[in-house]
Amino acid sequence: MIETDRIKCKEILTETLEKEVVAFLNYKQGGVIYLGIDKNGQTVGINDADSTQLKIKDRLKNNIEPACMGLFDIAVEEKESKHIIKIILASGSEKPYYLKKLGMSSRGCFVRIGSASEPMSTQMIEALFSRRTRNSIGKIRSHKQDLSFEQLKIYYQAKGYKLNDKFASNLELLTVDRDFNYVAYLMSDINGTSIKVAKYAGLDRINLIENNEYGYCSLIKSTKQVLEKLALENRTAALITSRERIEQKLWNPIALREAVINAIVHNDYSRELAPTFEIFEDRLEITSAGGLFMGINQEEFFKGYSNPVNREIMRIYKDLDMLEQLGSGMPRILSYYKKESFDFSKHFLRVTFKSNLAPITTQETTQETTQETTQETTKDKIVSLLKSNPKYTKQDLMKKLNKGDATIKQHLSNLKKEGILKRVGSTKAGYWEITK
Repeated sequence: MIETDRIKCKEILTETLEKEVVAFLNYKQGGVIYLGIDKNGQTVGINDADSTQLKIKDRLKNNIEPACMGLFDIAVEEKESKHIIKIILASGSEKPYYLKKLGMSSRGCFVRIGSASEPMSTQMIEALFSRRTRNSIGKIRSHKQDLSFEQLKIYYQAKGYKLNDKFASNLELLTVDRDFNYVAYLMSDINGTSIKVAKYAGLDRINLIENNEYGYCSLIKSTKQVLEKLALENRTAALITSRERIEQKLWNPIALREAVINAIVHNDYSRELAPTFEIFEDRLEITSAGGLFMGINQEEFFKGYSNPVNREIMRIYKDLDMLEQLGSGMPRILSYYKKESFDFSKHFLRVTFKSNLAPITTQETTQETTQETTQETTKDKIVSLLKSNPKYTKQDLMKKLNKGDATIKQHLSNLKKEGILKRVGSTKAGYWEITK
């Protein structure tokens, strides 16, 4: 493993870890730090990896400003039968990040340059600080302060966590003045945010046949409701050919979940807009507010480089296992859908999933289609047999096709009605004439 602008290898946990983390937080693409791999790329392993993992989380939580919770993932992996630790870091939106004990200075601010973490100049620090995100929903005061969080507590308890009296501070639901922020408002039991799931007949927005709103409750609950609704809509599609029956979901379930979570977690709520989900006859459109994240271009976006706007929301979704490792969502989606599925504008991002095949909505429809296909095959065989021998009787056809009296009688009647067959002469002495 070779060190690059996005990869740092460390043999053991040292006092310089926070410096390396700060450098990646300030870098536009984030990066990955491996512990248990030496500078030559050789795996040496980490003893007591689980304990070391907890130490790292505690150090990053307490030694770096602004808060970086939600901007990193820590995972224990196995390489060459040894445990290593992988720290995945997103690019932060509140640059410059710095070592808390040294402050926002050249001694405390670092950035990734090549394969090294270099001190920032005063000019660079001032430039980044002047561009720091000022409309972060973590900084916006909620217009309602009488908030309750019973739903959020239930979701945390289901994952084995208990939120104590300091949960609002620990989850960064407070402004610097200790008021509830907009993140708290979105996570509260009652709020004014609603996510729309609309369904149309046809290919455009003219004929709206269903309009559901999931919201006015914790954003977590709304997310789960949207996922359940789309899972219900994501019925099996089928195509019957002469050789086989092909079945699959309208949209790939893995990509669908990733796209839904991404749209909700990374939506620009500072504009008081929620994501929308629109189902058409041939596609699903997912639209979220906000264009590309600050400092990320399309190429970097598709590579999965993470630069989250709503760091606090992302942290909660990670706590509740609703979000996978940083940067893993986009590669998953691109495993099933092309880059052309994404449409970028200045203020919105839309992803379109084309539907697979033609939907079959009920078991009865499936049976009817299968029966119809079988009937057509039997009719073709009857016509072919009568072409070879027009004097075949009903009994002859029953033996040749291994079909019952009622089935052959019905097919012959249908063929006569359709003008394909004509009976010439008597039942016993006559013959069949193919008229088409």
